[in-house]
Amino acid sequence: MSDLNSLVEARIDYREKYRPQFHFSPRKHWMNDPNGLVFYKGEYHLFYQYYPGGNTWGPMHWGHAKSNDMVKWQHCSIALEPDELGMIFSGSVVVDWHDTSGFFNGGEGLVAIFTHSNEGVQTQSIAYSLDEGQSWTKYENNPVIPNEHIKDFRDPKVFWHEVTQKWIMVLAAGQKVMLYGSTNLRKWTFLSEFGESEGAHGGVWECPDLFSLPVNGDLLNQKWILQVDIGSGAVAGGSGAQYFVGEFDGTTFKNVNEPEKTLWLDFGKDFYATQSFSDIPIEDGRRIWLAWMSNWEYANEVPTSPWRSAMTIPREVELKQTANGDIKLHQHPIHELKKLRQEKFKMNNRVVNGEMNVLKDQKEEVFELIAEVENLSAEEFGFELRKSSKKKEGTIVGYNLLANKLFIDRENSGDVSFSEQFKGKHVATIEKSLNKVKFHIFIDKSSIELFFQEGEVVLTDLIFPDDDSQELAFYIKGGEVTILNLEVYALKSVWGDESEGAGNVNE
Repeated sequence: MSDLNSLVEARIDYREKYRPQFHFSPRKHWMNDPNGLVFYKGEYHLFYQYYPGGNTWGPMHWGHAKSNDMVKWQHCSIALEPDELGMIFSGSVVVDWHDTSGFFNGGEGLVAIFTHSNEGVQTQSIAYSLDEGQSWTKYENNPVIPNEHIKDFRDPKVFWHEVTQKWIMVLAAGQKVMLYGSTNLRKWTFLSEFGESEGAHGGVWECPDLFSLPVNGDLLNQKWILQVDIGSGAVAGGSGAQYFVGEFDGTTFKNVNEPEKTLWLDFGKDFYATQSFSDIPIEDGRRIWLAWMSNWEYANEVPTSPWRSAMTIPREVELKQTANGDIKLHQHPIHELKKLRQEKFKMNNRVVNGEMNVLKDQKEEVFELIAEVENLSAEEFGFELRKSSKKKEGTIVGYNLLANKLFIDRENSGDVSFSEQFKGKHVATIEKSLNKVKFHIFIDKSSIELFFQEGEVVLTDLIFPDDDSQELAFYIKGGEVTILNLEVYALKSVWGDESEGAGNVNE
């Protein structure tokens, strides 16, 4: 290792400026899409797009980390490296429980399905692991799906469809998805396509996912969710995520909503390339996903070093039917995150007006905030977070009752100078007037994730405040509200005093 590299290694302690303390980030260098999320033998595996050569997008590898709780992660060696077929783009991992692939001598093991990209031509390939994901062998007859002159042909997500007894692959192809089927993961047959005139088409479609969920917890009433990201033209600008609710019969997916209706997963600007975990045990029962916390408009320019990018917190996904009959996704922080809490502040049943800042004595940098508020006679209320009175710095999370708008305003959130596209206010319109609301907010060193009304509406945004911008405020405009409950928890670092992230450098 060169002297320069030795210096870089010596200073990586997960306490650098803006370094996330409870979100996953690589020790150093570039990261983007989560790949191959899978649970196997008591461990959650997170693979991800990784360039070990620098802090900007480059020749893609698969990085790898694992965890027993999705909170504290252990870095592993690089899983997949570029080869003569090209760079290793996004994909998925499944447990081949019954050796349908023939790779495991009658046993079981992990199979990765991923995109090879070579000079703009993208094909689908597979690899298998005999040691629980620590090392991988690429299939000698790759690619398993060649490219028939399709631009942007990538990101295979694969799952076992029990009813038809076959593997299903959903694959992004331009501005639609294509579905394939296989009995052995090696030979694939085209089934159908979806999306050419459905949903949002501001940019190329990427990173699809397809799974079923019960509606309102009723196992006898299941709907299928097709999640698809778009590279530009999302609700907050740039890249973002949409989803469709529908039916899937093992061959075709049919949208239950009108084609022009767009359902957004997140109304912030930094939620992309969403992927859910495969093979979470039935007795657990959860569908859990996470996303890349950035936006292609400025991902190469965010002011972090020696790493770039982080993942969102893992989120449990549910389907709920509203009073008007609409079926919508709700997202919740996984309960495992509660182990990081250190109680700092609690308050109940207090009427508050605009002259009272009930959080004026609180200072926090990395924390969780929960608030239930009712009797909403004010025009607007909310929170100022990571605030500094001296610098006039802070991020505003607010709810405007006159316009029924929920928002995050990061205009003065800290360093916003690195990109013209970064500054701004990101807004979600609430469909009906409310007299009682609940906020659940996670704030890390460089991000904010807002879950509103039990995760019915979510906003995710990066922020880059100074370390000493730690003031909190509860503000009200034009009236008063009743704070039913307000809780603030400082959150412990998942990396600990001994910097567990120091092991197994991704190089």
